[in-house]
Order: sequence, then C-alpha cells, then structure tokens
Amino acid sequence: MKAVSRDLRNRAYGQENALTAVDRLGVRLSARRVRKVVDSFSGLRMADIGCGYHATLSRSFLNEVASLLLVDVALSDEVKRVKNVHAIEGTLPQALEEVDDAALDLIVCNSVLEHLWEPAITLGHFTRMLKPGGTALINVPSWRGKRFLEFSAFRLGLSPAEEMQDHKTYYDPRDLWPLLVRGGFRPSDIRCFTHKLGLNTFAICHKARRGNT
Repeated sequence: MKAVSRDLRNRAYGQENALTAVDRLGVRLSARRVRKVVDSFSGLRMADIGCGYHATLSRSFLNEVASLLLVDVALSDEVKRVKNVHAIEGTLPQALEEVDDAALDLIVCNSVLEHLWEPAITLGHFTRMLKPGGTALINVPSWRGKRFLEFSAFRLGLSPAEEMQDHKTYYDPRDLWPLLVRGGFRPSDIRCFTHKLGLNTFAICHKARRGNT
C-alpha cells in the first residue's frame, strides 16, 4: 500500500520535554482502558503505533507480551535496546509498509489519528497487519476534549502547546466510526464510545476471522 503522506511530523511525543502531570494521568487512564479490554497479554504480538519517544504506555505491557512493535518518528535508545522490542522509526503511514500482513494480534494507537491528514490510510494498514481475529484499540480526543486540551495547553501551560498546534481534527464516535469503516473494519466488528468524562473517544475494532464475512 503505497501512499504519499502530507504528515510531516519530525519529532516524537515526549522527545524534547518530559511528560507533564496531565500527560501522565492520560497515559495511566489509557493503559487502564486497554487492560479492561484485553483479558490476557500473554503470548501476544502487540504493536503501539505512534508510541511516543519513550513508549510510556506500551512499556507497561513489556513483561507480558511475546513481542512489541513500536513505531514513531523517533524512539529512545533505551527503548530500542529491549530484547523483545522491534522498533521502526519513520512517519505514518509509510513506516507501516515494513510490517508484514497478519503479523499482529493487538494494535494500540493512542492519541495519534488526530495528528494525521489522511488517517484512513494508516487504519487500512491496521486491518492489513492484524491477523484474523486480531484487535485494534484506538483512542482519540473528542470535540469536548478539544476545549480542555487547549485550555490546559494554551492557558495553563500544563500540556505541550506544540502537540495541540499539530492537531488536524477531533473525533466524537460519529466522526470516528465511518473512518474505521473506510479503513477496512466491518461495522459489526466496531465498538466506539466516549470515555474519560467524554474528553476522549475510544474504539475497539476486531478483524474478521477467515470464513466469517
């Protein structure tokens, strides 16, 4: 799947600045939501797409998964040295072309799609990379969250302003759901809802098993 991307982001989240208290809280809440969905991480081939420089969220699962694929424009040397980590540095969606078809059991994509001009192309790679029966978990800020994030960043200085300046859009369930369908997930395999007090939208997407159409 070849594509020319207009997404020219050249630094990873957390590469230049330490995470703020608001950022750390958001990561903890996202990790808790992932654990609510996934019964067991044992033996899973997991990917964190747009994981951030230190891969803070997915590193909490490192001792449980069989392997962890990390993708972002830059990754710390510490992360790249971990033995069960496969690191790909590059921009989306082109970086995903290195990943084999049906190579993954679980994909986590946390607060990434809102930074992309053409997110459906990246989602198309998700359906390609997942094995039949695999799952993608996607978290994005909602339109209600836009107000909170911009107030935190631009008024209070509690969130990185450059991250908010890079946002292309926000997603309520009615915005995210059709995008997931465009990416190749079947309507019957998508569950999409708000969480974090309505500040975020979360999607659970399953790839159809073979013979189940």
